[in-house]
Amino acid sequence: MSSSFTTGVLSFFLFVQMVIGADPLYHFCSISSGNFTPYSPYDQSLNTLLGNLYYKTPPNGFGMGSTGQYQAQIFGLSLCRGDVSSEDCKSCVVNASAEIHKRCPNKKAATIWYDRCLLKYSNSNFFGQIDEHNKFYLLNINNVSDPSNLFNLATKRLLSDLSYTAYADPKMYAAGVIDLDDSKKLYGLVQCTRDLSSDDCKTCLDGAISDLPSCCDGREGGRVVGGSCNIRYETYSFVNA
Repeated sequence: MSSSFTTGVLSFFLFVQMVIGADPLYHFCSISSGNFTPYSPYDQSLNTLLGNLYYKTPPNGFGMGSTGQYQAQIFGLSLCRGDVSSEDCKSCVVNASAEIHKRCPNKKAATIWYDRCLLKYSNSNFFGQIDEHNKFYLLNINNVSDPSNLFNLATKRLLSDLSYTAYADPKMYAAGVIDLDDSKKLYGLVQCTRDLSSDDCKTCLDGAISDLPSCCDGREGGRVVGGSCNIRYETYSFVNA
């Protein structure tokens, strides 16, 4: 390992220690993947991986990679929301790296979500596979004032249109807005991790949209957030112009 690379990794972790970030939206610590011993080769691989993701992700909003060999091999990725700046992306990845250490100590696999980014790692190669297990929902506390079936149809139409845009886009991201009948607007966002194929991105987004009736029926806003894709809608703008 070169001295310049070692210095870069050490600088990254010094930066992590100085950053105090917002609380994550959610996190999963895998139990089935097992634990690793502190200061073991796996621990070293994880630290190297997180340092790599810190450098790879901000320029274009996505980074992935694998480090280590044999029992110490680890796979990971980080994804920033498609509208955030490189600087905000960098801060979010740093926060995620620091927080996942605290919330999932010594776990060989974990996932953490912030509003602006996702970070995920595992001792199993998950690249190119739709994550069907790590998923959660967030709801707007307000109910729609108009008939919910009309609002739900508008939501599905918006998110479905965005999914067609996203799966064909290199960044696998799309955001948009439509007018509602009562002069209000409806805003939406969809995004996939870029290890997926275009077809798998569309499949993942369609699956998330199909969850809306059971999770978010009649609510003014909601999210379906997973390890491979996420969708969101609100009656207010929540993305950067």
